[in-house]
Amino acid sequence: FKVADYRDNGSEKKGKVIYNIGIVKGIVRLAVEDVAGVAIQYKKRTVRKSTDGIKVDCVNGLINVAVTVDVYYGYGISDVAYDIQRNIKHSVEAMSKYKIGNIDVKVNGVIFPDENAAV
Repeated sequence: FKVADYRDNGSEKKGKVIYNIGIVKGIVRLAVEDVAGVAIQYKKRTVRKSTDGIKVDCVNGLINVAVTVDVYYGYGISDVAYDIQRNIKHSVEAMSKYKIGNIDVKVNGVIFPDENAAV
């Protein structure tokens, strides 16, 4: 998607800023990676494309986000999910002037510490 963001000074329009989906997705990825206890899922789908567990789309001018993550053992799942939602909302709205619609967080599993690792 590409959405124009018109900037105006008084009554005259100075131009437009167009956001590519990749820019918004990058903002979301950074917001998710910034949350303690999160592991973003990277799965290889094909030779050329990989999926990182982040889906972003625009509906009626609102950005909807779906994120799939794993949570490290020792972190509260509901707390991590809430922090992800809060970070995404703040980052996207502060950096792009878009408004967030829905943020769905799917926790696929818990990553336990390696029992064979030296402590």
